Amino acid sequence: FTAVALTAGCSQMNSQALNSEGVRLYQAGNYQQAADQFQRAIANNPKSATSYYNLAAALHKSGKLTGNGNDLQQAERLYNQCLEYDPNHTECYRGLAVLLAETGRTDASFRLLEGWAARSPQLADPRIELARLLEEQNNTQMASARLVEALAIDPHNSRALTALGRLREVEGDRAQALANYQRSLALNRHQPEISMRVAALQAAGAGLPASP
Repeated sequence: FTAVALTAGCSQMNSQALNSEGVRLYQAGNYQQAADQFQRAIANNPKSATSYYNLAAALHKSGKLTGNGNDLQQAERLYNQCLEYDPNHTECYRGLAVLLAETGRTDASFRLLEGWAARSPQLADPRIELARLLEEQNNTQMASARLVEALAIDPHNSRALTALGRLREVEGDRAQALANYQRSLALNRHQPEISMRVAALQAAGAGLPASP
């Protein structure tokens, strides 16, 4: 048993190292080289949902840039494989929803996320991703409703607060946007772009009482 455990541990470490190198190459724009590293990571650990997601994301990006339909089809299969190993992999759901929408299957994208929300009523993330998709379809009212649902599930979710703040700002409710942004920053201060929005809104007088 010890030998098997050591082998599994070593394999997992190799997989993590390959994924880290692949992420570095991906961020540098070397998508095919990144894909090679992610494929090696899967060979090391065939049940790693993250490796399947990473490879799918690399092929998705490469396929979009080059117009390679085979890369996009393979990315879709890999996103689904990722979800077989981790049924609540948020980034994977997001990637697959985006790919479906980009390839003219927005209805399938909504069905994917609504199914996830129905299967995982305890999670805020499915509703946040639905809100994101609704916002892209210019349905801000429904997007806001989904974010309110997400915050009812998890009142301390900084992603939901940031997204709701952005919608409120777009709608012209600057005081509420500022309040949402400030709550989000209190929970996660590593959001430089949101810090900038808070500063801009404060400079514009949002949140101040109206002058008599």
